[in-house]
Amino acid sequence: MIKRFIVIVALFSAFIAEAQENVSSPYSYYGIGLTNFKGTVENRSMGGLSIFADSIHINMQNPAGYGRLKLTNYAVGASHDRISLETDSDSDNAKITSLDYLSLAFPVSDKVGIGVGVLPYTSVGYRILDMEEGSASLLNGRGGMNKVFLSAGWAVTKDLSIGVDANYNFGNFQNSQSINREDLQYGTTDVNRSDIKGFTFNFGANYQKDLTETLKLHISSTYAPAMDLDSENSRAISTVDFSSGSGRIIDFRELDLSDTQFEFPSKLSIGAGLGEENKWFIGAEYASVGSSSYEDSFSFRGDNGDYQDASQFSLGGFYIPQYNSFSSYFERMVYRAGFRFDETGLIVNEEPINEFGISFGLGLPVGSNFSNINLGIELGQRGTKDSGLIQENFLRLSIGLSLNDKWFTKRKFD
Repeated sequence: MIKRFIVIVALFSAFIAEAQENVSSPYSYYGIGLTNFKGTVENRSMGGLSIFADSIHINMQNPAGYGRLKLTNYAVGASHDRISLETDSDSDNAKITSLDYLSLAFPVSDKVGIGVGVLPYTSVGYRILDMEEGSASLLNGRGGMNKVFLSAGWAVTKDLSIGVDANYNFGNFQNSQSINREDLQYGTTDVNRSDIKGFTFNFGANYQKDLTETLKLHISSTYAPAMDLDSENSRAISTVDFSSGSGRIIDFRELDLSDTQFEFPSKLSIGAGLGEENKWFIGAEYASVGSSSYEDSFSFRGDNGDYQDASQFSLGGFYIPQYNSFSSYFERMVYRAGFRFDETGLIVNEEPINEFGISFGLGLPVGSNFSNINLGIELGQRGTKDSGLIQENFLRLSIGLSLNDKWFTKRKFD
């Protein structure tokens, strides 16, 4: 079974590295693209909260949760985005379907759990046409950075668990600019590519304390230190004949560029919540991201883009009418909702690019061992129309499978 999962992870990694375009946003032109949500549909439907951890679900945001697992859990998720892009004078639409994560986690003892998986972490995807009198410029970008992770969690006591993620990051970013002017016979195309690789780590802690017979306090924290990643850079310049419509290449030159490093930013999160086991939970979380480190990585910054440290705020929770009801399927369903507000740290034309979303979700029980299908919907907005910028309004539909099984169970024979 583990060998089969490793093969699936390898195929999934190859697919997201080469075939996927997980975003359609002009703001992915800056830095290393837009950061994807690192979590399950269950987390995303609660505003992105990483506080809650139990014995039957994977928590990919906080590795401490693996120490509480009692069953082997398979998790896979996908989403479909419909995006409306608007300026003061124009509008356009885009839609993207993507695979979001694939993970396997299992307990190796009563106090230790292990997780492994893969997910696209940042994404680049844009197509910008700039028309002026006598000239035209086309910007194209695609690619992103992916993570393969190995995680471990340990329940130090009944109340406290800790954990660590080891992430191998890989991927590439490609952007091209084609310029054609009426007063010149030929145009030019400039193609830049950076291949990224390197390790990052994430440490987590989760504390749960009974306040009364039914009320429980949840406190969670994670810390990912800043790490240097390697970037292999290349550039090619072509002289192109656009007059025939075929884009025939007249001349092609490859330039030698030095390999570089850039600092992947640190992240610190802390959150707290209250809940009743198998009934309800509500919590809030704050995260600080050191994205100002991108300021020193010129090759990952547009001419009109700057970076400052970012912050994220989430509020959300869930409600289960009666998890063990025999008479009503709807009473066993999980109802989720949340809100998030992100200061991305990106500043374009001196305007901060912020993002917010309102989310709702359902957990649908299937089979035995508390497996479920999770559905989520998020309505949100990114950017602004001020200073000639683009405002993005998006609708995201998500589906995830969380399937549980028992491994390492001793069989008894008569």
